[in-house]
Amino acid sequence: MADASKTEKPTPQKRKKAREQGQVARSRELSSALAWGGAMAVIAWQTQDIPQQWRGLLQRLLEMSLADSLTTTSPVLLWTGVAVLRWIVPVMLASWAIALSAGVAQGGLVFAPEALAFKPEKLSPANKLKQMFSLTGLSGILKSLIPFAVIAWIGVSTIQKSWHSVVEASDIPVRPYAGFLASTMWGLCWKAGLVLVCWSAVDYLLVWRKLEGDLKMSRQDLREELKQTDGNPATKGRIRRIQRQMRRRKMLQDTKQASVVITNPTHFAVALKYEMSMEAPIVVAKGQNLLAQEIKEIARWHGITVLENPPLAQTLYRTVEVGQAIPAELYAVVAEILAFVFRTQAQAQVRKPAPIQ
Repeated sequence: MADASKTEKPTPQKRKKAREQGQVARSRELSSALAWGGAMAVIAWQTQDIPQQWRGLLQRLLEMSLADSLTTTSPVLLWTGVAVLRWIVPVMLASWAIALSAGVAQGGLVFAPEALAFKPEKLSPANKLKQMFSLTGLSGILKSLIPFAVIAWIGVSTIQKSWHSVVEASDIPVRPYAGFLASTMWGLCWKAGLVLVCWSAVDYLLVWRKLEGDLKMSRQDLREELKQTDGNPATKGRIRRIQRQMRRRKMLQDTKQASVVITNPTHFAVALKYEMSMEAPIVVAKGQNLLAQEIKEIARWHGITVLENPPLAQTLYRTVEVGQAIPAELYAVVAEILAFVFRTQAQAQVRKPAPIQ
């Protein structure tokens, strides 16, 4: 009985794992039925050539027996074997090729080491008996009886229709009666093959539906698979916190090398660094609220100029990431600020008293 809690469709990971275990929607009856149909088609294709081949073989054997006595070295067995192989090999090859193609079409090429692994319980007679008399085993037997019953009904119906010809067989010449038997057997064979193909298609649909039902997952299964594939959410959150802390420490460390800090003045702070070898100033640190206060505090502690320019601070914070250069449209504004900062620093150096000799 299906688990009522398993209402979700299987994920690709679930399907992949089931495939590795050999769980694929594959009906042996469908492969057998198609192989049977292919064999019948090849036999029908060879029907016109078979009598001629055997007639030629018998003629050659009779001519040899009249010309010379048959010995162990005579090619009688060779000729007979070649004739049999010419008739049987195409049928066997066609059946094998169709059965293999049908199996591959149903589930593809599957290599499942887990399914091939040795398990002692598979050799237990008790387990085998339990499987035979279980509900699954009985359902399999009942499914096999359905096409058998239909084929038996077709056979009985065919015999009833031809019963008059069977009773009067002694009054019918050999050749017409042989043709009658061949046509009757051929009718039974293709009708039985058609029944098997139709029933095997139904069996495949049943197998597919059962597999889909077995692969369904509950919400808890989805959460467990998410933890296994993507990691525990709590662990991922902790890793993200650690990464944010590392980036925060690096930005605060890089603030010590900044040329100027642009503020909002209280909500945003962006630290810019510029040297003569650079093509454009780059953002070495930026922050909001508490982080902004820390950036300004470090800047003041290390003597870095802090200027208030709310529009520029907000624009830089929202458009430029840490480590990137400022956009070209902000060159003029930032250049004025840097020129002011460098002039102020130069004047401070000039006013600085000379050391006492």
